[in-house]
Amino acid sequence: MGQPANSNSESLTVRDNRTGKTYTIPIVDNAITATAFKSIAGPRRPREREENETERGLRVLDKGFLNTAVINSKITYIDGEAGSDSGDRGYPIEQLAVHSSFLESAYLLIYGSLPTQSQYRTFEGEVMHHSVAHVDAEELFRSFRYDAHPMAILTSSFAALGSYYSEANPSLQGQTLYTRDDPASLANMDKQIYRLIGKATTFAAMAYRVRQGRPFVVPPHNLSYTGSFLYQMDHLSEANYVPNPVLEKALDVLFLLHADHELNASCTTVLQTASSLVDPYSAISTGCASLYGPLHGGANEAVIRMLISIGSPDNVPKFVEQVKRREKVLSGFGHRVYKTSDPRSFIVRKTADEVFKVTGQDELLDTAMRLHDVAMNDEFFTKRKLAPNVDFWLVGLIYRAMGFPLDFFPVLFAVPRVVGWLAHWRQMMLQQGGVKIWRPRQIYVGEGKRDYVPINDRKTVHGNTNTPHPVQHTGISKRTRLAQYKGKL
Repeated sequence: MGQPANSNSESLTVRDNRTGKTYTIPIVDNAITATAFKSIAGPRRPREREENETERGLRVLDKGFLNTAVINSKITYIDGEAGSDSGDRGYPIEQLAVHSSFLESAYLLIYGSLPTQSQYRTFEGEVMHHSVAHVDAEELFRSFRYDAHPMAILTSSFAALGSYYSEANPSLQGQTLYTRDDPASLANMDKQIYRLIGKATTFAAMAYRVRQGRPFVVPPHNLSYTGSFLYQMDHLSEANYVPNPVLEKALDVLFLLHADHELNASCTTVLQTASSLVDPYSAISTGCASLYGPLHGGANEAVIRMLISIGSPDNVPKFVEQVKRREKVLSGFGHRVYKTSDPRSFIVRKTADEVFKVTGQDELLDTAMRLHDVAMNDEFFTKRKLAPNVDFWLVGLIYRAMGFPLDFFPVLFAVPRVVGWLAHWRQMMLQQGGVKIWRPRQIYVGEGKRDYVPINDRKTVHGNTNTPHPVQHTGISKRTRLAQYKGKL
C-alpha cells in the first residue's frame, strides 16, 4: 500500500485524487480486504467534520451488506444471477432432494462429506438420542401464554437450553473451548450439535402443543427425524400411531431445502453473536429471532396472508395494479440473492403435487397461479427481475394443506435452518487464525461536540422522530392515573 502501482494483474490500482498518491491492493479470489483502504488517508479539509476521521484512512460503507464478504466458507454457494444453487458442499440441491435425506444432508453440511453407513448410523443415533428434553423444560413452555407466538417460544427455549449444560459454555470453561481443534474440543462441539438438532423438533412440537393445550410427547426412537416431529405434534392416545408417509417425506424434503442458504440474515446473526465466543445455544437463539422477521423466515406466512386478502383469482389484476401504485405490498416475489428464479421452486412444485394428492388442493392455489401468470407477463415485474421465490411458490400452501397454522410457518423454517447455522458456527470456530469478534464500523453523521444545557434553558425540539409519543391509557392504568396515592408523580 502507498507504493507505485506494479505490473501484477491480480491487483487493484487506486489513485487518490485528494493527494495524488496511487495504491495497489491485491486481489485474492476476486476479493480485496476492506482494511487495505485504511492506508488511503488524506488531510482533513477546512471545516470538515472531525468525526469523518479522514486522516485515519478510508472506510467502506455498505448498508445492508450488499457486497461485503465477512468469512471464507466451504459450505454453500449460490449464483443468484444465474438462478442456480451448488447445493450443500458442492452437491446440487436437486440431487440431494431426490436421493438424500434431511439428516444425511445435515451431516454433509456440518462435516463436509457424505457419510458412510456407519458414520450415518452414529450421527442419526446421536441426534435422535439427544431429542429428549429435560423435564424442567416443560415448566418453561407452560409459562408462556396460550396465544404466544411459537417463534417467541422457540427463541426463548434455545436460549434457556444453554443454562442446562455448563460444559458447553465458554464463559465457564474458557474461551478456547471450541477453537482448540483437539479431540476433546471436537467431541464437546459434536455433543452440542447433536443436542441442538435433536431438540429443535422437540421444542417446536412443544411450542405447538402449548397452543393446543395438550400434554407433551416424549420423542419416539423408531421413526425418522420428520416422522418423530409429526408424532410429537399430533399423537394423543392412539395405539401404534404412525404419521402419513407422504407428509413425512414432504416435510423431510422441505427441511432439506431450507437447511442452509449461505450467509442470509439469520445465519449472519448467529455468526455475529458467536464471534464473541458465546455458547452455541445463545447464538442459535439469536438466529431464531432474526428469522422471525417478515422479511426473512416469516415470508411464506406473509404470502398466505396476502393470498387470503386478495380473495379470488378474479381480484388478482386489481391487486397487481395496486402493487404497481405502491398501495399494496407484494410478498413472495423477488429475492435478495436470486435475480431470475429460485432453483428450489421446481423441487417444491413436485412436492406440492404429492401432498395435494393426499390432502386435496388448497383453495388458494388458483389465486396463487393467477398472480404468478399476471406478474410474469407484466413488464413492471419482469424488468425488475421480480420472479416468484420458493416462499411464494407453494411452500406456504403445502404447509397450509398439511394443517399447520400460519404463525407456525417460521418455526418450520427455523427447525431445519438450525443445521445450517451450526455448520457455519462450527466452520468459524475452527477457521485458521482463530475467531475475531465482528465489530463493524459506522459513518457517524450526528451532532458534533456540544455542551450540556440545563433543563430550564432548553428549547423544544419538534418532529415525529425527535420526541416520544404518549401512550393512550385505558382500564386500570387510566383509573390509577386519576387516583390519589402517596408518592404519585
